[in-house]
Amino acid sequence: MMRGLIEYELSGWDLAEVRFALSPINELTLSLRTFREPGRYPVHLPWLRETQDARTRLDVAMLRALSNDDLSTPDFLTPRPAGPLTRIEDELRLVAKVPDGRMRDDLRALHPARMPPALRGPADEVRARMLRALTAYWETCFAPWWPRMRTVLQADIVHRGQVMANEGVAAMFGGLGERISMEGDVVRIRLNTPLRSRRQTRGRGLTLVPTLFTRRGASVPIAEDEPPMIMYGARGAATLWEAEPRRSPKVLADLLGATRAGLLVALAAPASSTELAGRLGVTPPAVNQHLRAMRDAGLLTSARHGRSVLYLRSELGDALVGEASAAGGTNEG
Repeated sequence: MMRGLIEYELSGWDLAEVRFALSPINELTLSLRTFREPGRYPVHLPWLRETQDARTRLDVAMLRALSNDDLSTPDFLTPRPAGPLTRIEDELRLVAKVPDGRMRDDLRALHPARMPPALRGPADEVRARMLRALTAYWETCFAPWWPRMRTVLQADIVHRGQVMANEGVAAMFGGLGERISMEGDVVRIRLNTPLRSRRQTRGRGLTLVPTLFTRRGASVPIAEDEPPMIMYGARGAATLWEAEPRRSPKVLADLLGATRAGLLVALAAPASSTELAGRLGVTPPAVNQHLRAMRDAGLLTSARHGRSVLYLRSELGDALVGEASAAGGTNEG
């Protein structure tokens, strides 16, 4: 089969055309793939085990119907988010306003051979059942864990921005996934389907949306009239659910203490105190105290992103970790 290709032509390398955003409903929708094949998402098995009982009490027939055997989902449930602070309530209200014809077209494209029973019937009834199912799924399986998910996604955005500032926009796009590249002013996304199209971003912009629920490296809207958007796999997903032992070079632990040494090693990529507390098994107040002390000492930098403060090793912190690693030995707290 000939592989497909989506091309987005940026308007004269205008970086204002490129922006990052987060979408709770995109994550909610893409996670529906785990209802069909949880084994294909081993990173999320701890979360799937935690939510197993809650899932059995949901409208599973409806939630399964919102993906297909190819693990595709309808475009109207993965809208382009308005910005980095998009709320699930706002996005569900937008879904409630999607025209009946658009909803039906997307569902038929998802299930061209046979529409699942849960999606049959008058459009208003199908929509109401869908919104009830998605809302219940969010409240029971997502809301308790969303702050942790959001922190990882925000840290990814900060990292991509730093790559773009330090290495250029082409390097940033090249780092989003093996299927994404940039040549000249054209961003290319390779697909498994035979779909091929070239679209200009002029006046509409190109939105980049990190996601924790993709295995393909990139997802894009299929319909050409959809706003230009690329959903790509976020960094840090592998560390999302598991507490990590605090391993660091022994000389670094002797100098700073095991907890601060572990934090300094972990902050090779941006992260918030909430994420670090979960990853390292330390209470959030304790983590905040250590992070502030290390920042004041010049080992870390910090930047506010939405409601979170993200920390990253400074050049001094990088140098200290490098010297300590060269000295050898490890410490595990």
